[in-house]
Amino acid sequence: MRHLRTSIGATLAVLLLTAACATSAGDEPDSAAAPATSGAHGHEYQEPPPAAPLREGERFQELTMERAYSPRAPEGATDEYRCFMIDPALTEPAFLTGSQFLPQNHQLVHHAIFFRLEPDQVVDAEKLDAAEEGDGWRCFGNAGVGDAAWVAHWAPGADEVLLDQKVGYPMTPGSRLVMQIHYNLLATGGDAAASDRSSIRLRLSTDDLTPLRTGLLTAPVELPCAPGESGPLCDRAAAVADVTKRFGAEAGQTVEQLNKWCNDGNTPRQGPSQSCVQPVEEPMTVYAVAGHMHLLGRAISVELNPGTPQARKLLDIPAYDFDDQAIRPLDAPVQLKAGDTLKVSCTHDATLRQQLPALQDLPPRYVVWGEGTSDEMCLGILVAGAA
Repeated sequence: MRHLRTSIGATLAVLLLTAACATSAGDEPDSAAAPATSGAHGHEYQEPPPAAPLREGERFQELTMERAYSPRAPEGATDEYRCFMIDPALTEPAFLTGSQFLPQNHQLVHHAIFFRLEPDQVVDAEKLDAAEEGDGWRCFGNAGVGDAAWVAHWAPGADEVLLDQKVGYPMTPGSRLVMQIHYNLLATGGDAAASDRSSIRLRLSTDDLTPLRTGLLTAPVELPCAPGESGPLCDRAAAVADVTKRFGAEAGQTVEQLNKWCNDGNTPRQGPSQSCVQPVEEPMTVYAVAGHMHLLGRAISVELNPGTPQARKLLDIPAYDFDDQAIRPLDAPVQLKAGDTLKVSCTHDATLRQQLPALQDLPPRYVVWGEGTSDEMCLGILVAGAA
């Protein structure tokens, strides 16, 4: 999930993809919870529970990749971000009030993000798809088609999220969804035959609802090698060069820009804990929050107006679990006003590298912000609407 610092509430950078098949349903899908199985990165994967009953005005629609896809990581990498364009075939305005991503091959799927693509952006997306062999296209960073709004995501532990309030992400007729899937090949050993055909179940409503949007808070990651570790990638410059080689020039620029924005352009603050304070530029109402890190994550929090008498934690996860990244609805919506500040803070632990089977065979490295599973992130996610 690479997204550079933006003003909270601003439209986010975009990613896009290939054609898929869509089927509509007016009643509840027949799904049942299944026992946990061995998932990617040595974690346990739990099949999602059945979807909650439909509410008044809602219907389900399931969208599936047209064909199974076999991910291929760039040389020297173990991750690929692939984008596919899927069509909900909307002929009238609707609101996306819930979604449930269904990873078909959980040994490959690290996370997924869905973006709304406006009708006038579809042609540009189709050009990107046609320019690359096979379904979809590789999409580290953004997909290069204007801006698109983040409307859904999945990471381990994230099931369907329904808010009590009458809110949803607006979907216009002719709009498409961008399904970006982060594939990680650590669990499959780079098996070229390993494939995935994931899907998403949308919950759509024709009621007139309060529009939602997604805001992101990012902080740098500057995690030196653990005591006793050594190797060429323990040098920061070498580690940044390695991230750039695997994911492109924008990856290296992200590392430096995060330090510039969050540390006032000063020398990066090396250490396990990092944070970043971001101003709120327009009023909004926050309904739910989430945090995202990778396998070295220990703790993450999001704080409103830190260092003031009005300070309060919107998110506080002192013991981060990669397998529990569900969106957390707030007990009551929180009003943000222009001039407020939000602070995301993360703690990572380099010693976990020698404790996790998925990372034990990888060379030690100075860890910076990067899109690979062996890299790290510090990302706060806000689900918000107008004030």
